[in-house]
Amino acid sequence: FANIYFLFLALLNWVPFIGVFQKEITMLPLIIVMSTTAIKDGVEDYKRYRFDKKINQAKTKVFDWKQQQYVKKCWKDVRVGDFVQLSCNEIIPADMLLLHSSEQNGICHIETFNLDGETNLKQRLAVQGFTNPHSSFEPETFNCTIICENPNNDLNKFEGIMENPENKIGFNKDNLLLRGCTIRNTKVIVGIVIYAGHETKAMLNNNGPRYKRSKLERRMNTNVLCSVVLMVIMCFLGALGHSIWVGTFPSWPPFEPPDSNGSFMSAAVSGCYMFLTMVILLQVFIPISLYVSIEVVKLGQIFFIHNDIDLYDESTNTRVQCRALNITEDLGQIQYIFSDKTGTLTENRMAFRRCTIVGTEFQHAENTRRLSTQRGLVSFDEEGPLLQSTDYVTNIQ
Repeated sequence: FANIYFLFLALLNWVPFIGVFQKEITMLPLIIVMSTTAIKDGVEDYKRYRFDKKINQAKTKVFDWKQQQYVKKCWKDVRVGDFVQLSCNEIIPADMLLLHSSEQNGICHIETFNLDGETNLKQRLAVQGFTNPHSSFEPETFNCTIICENPNNDLNKFEGIMENPENKIGFNKDNLLLRGCTIRNTKVIVGIVIYAGHETKAMLNNNGPRYKRSKLERRMNTNVLCSVVLMVIMCFLGALGHSIWVGTFPSWPPFEPPDSNGSFMSAAVSGCYMFLTMVILLQVFIPISLYVSIEVVKLGQIFFIHNDIDLYDESTNTRVQCRALNITEDLGQIQYIFSDKTGTLTENRMAFRRCTIVGTEFQHAENTRRLSTQRGLVSFDEEGPLLQSTDYVTNIQ
């Protein structure tokens, strides 16, 4: 909102008979704010560019028809129809149809952490007819035609058929290896590329970097909008009072000069000019320096986060990476935690306290005292009622 406001003032100051300051002065605040924001966003975009370039230059084994063997190629050079060979712990470079696996029954285990954040392994099956783990897959013998659906962003839907001179074989999402997944617990797999590049399901689900706004920035925008509204009201009241006051003169006021034609403006037109002039004069009403300060503080926060020795991992020789430069001041501001797995935040324990067998009660006094001390509970009275216990009671007849 502040950028739009100062852009309006810069354009307004170029209008004849309204310009109060020099044209360069009104453009200076906007240039400072936009330059600071451009530097910050440029640093973020450059880091994203380097990461994309690193992914594009990653190597994978692709079958070369001239050399009749698998050679290493960059991810960006993988095309639809290429045969790709992957080993354990390698990342899948494109959406592939699984044709061969070294495991029994053509099973391949993958980790979909890069897609949905889950670390549990999922199974994928090789297409029927290519499930011999004792022999390697020969791309030269592959003479099938694959017919499947057009590229789409549905991760849970995939259907098609594989035609050969003898029969037709159907396949579904259980035979598809999505780009970004990692091969786990499988020695070697071979697949044929179905979708590559921007046609992969992962890329179709990527809508680009989303601009995130912190709570401080949203509050600043709200405050600036309220300040603009208040300033407009003040300017309107001042212009209205000016028009009424000018209208009280019996003749045209001597302090109002005529235009080039020798005619004078009406009171309404004079009031409009007064309104625009007051808007330019009161532009200091908007705290433009706060926006500059926020951008500078963000850059300083990012520098200290990247160089924090407590966030450095010696085992992997890596440090923390700040990829969202707009929300650094919201770090640690957690209000709610949502979890879809109860075992993540809770721990179930069962400890023996006491039981009854045919009316005879057996207790474990040591466990009772220990649990009561840890949980802050009052220990049970040995002669008290049995059902006063808050734990499970076992009655064996």
